[in-house]
Amino acid sequence: MPPRTAVFFHAHPDDEALLTAGTMAMLAAEGHRVVLVVATAGERGLAEMEPGEELGHTRLKELYESAALLGCARVECLDYGDSGLSPKGGIAEDRPDNAFIDADSEEAAGRLAAILREEEADLLSIYDPAGGYGHPDHVQVHRVGRRAAEIAGTEIVLEATVNRDPLLRLLRLAGKVYRFPPEFDVRTFESAYSSGETITHRVNVRKYTRQKRAAMAAHASQASGGDSDRTLAVLLKVPGPLYRLVFGTEWFVRRDLPPGTRLRHPLDRWPK
Repeated sequence: MPPRTAVFFHAHPDDEALLTAGTMAMLAAEGHRVVLVVATAGERGLAEMEPGEELGHTRLKELYESAALLGCARVECLDYGDSGLSPKGGIAEDRPDNAFIDADSEEAAGRLAAILREEEADLLSIYDPAGGYGHPDHVQVHRVGRRAAEIAGTEIVLEATVNRDPLLRLLRLAGKVYRFPPEFDVRTFESAYSSGETITHRVNVRKYTRQKRAAMAAHASQASGGDSDRTLAVLLKVPGPLYRLVFGTEWFVRRDLPPGTRLRHPLDRWPK
């Protein structure tokens, strides 16, 4: 396969490490050009900061470290404000004036499209319509990314996601032996991410889980803060063999392929 250019569009620093890091590292190792674009600096995330430090600045530094570990050739931030979450998980009322969720979708898409055109991108990775677990900025990434691909004429658009079917089974099984916090409702995952039948790409990234784990660890600010263990901190404690098993596959949906399509590489266009 000749070298291609793949652009990965994420909402905040550390999203790339959690969802697409293995695929990014794989493409870079194969000689493809990998570009990482984030909409915001993630300045509203929880973190324990040293006096005088600004979270957005710190998170962008972590982003560049993560990108280097994954082999990215370019990193860009669109400089929208982190919209944050309300206490109930919806859109925050006290978000900044330039919050990404409030941005004009056409204007934001135009800015991303400019990067796609400049890079002559063959592939754009965004999120599924649910924004994964529903973060407003993630949903906006889906809308903006879809429109940007139309403007730029980017042929392949992949929606990074998780197969929710085994995830739901695992959570229901865990609920029989573990009491989740009152605010944790397993039923919310029934509409999160994507069902297995819609997933078109199952990418084996077990060879690249070391880079994926290192990319997660680069986002140290997001492993602290809050009243309990952060998700990133918990994931980094998973033993190596189990980590490779759990995080060794990354899932994508390509909407213009026929139902039932099963591909194994992000640049595969049709089943063999």
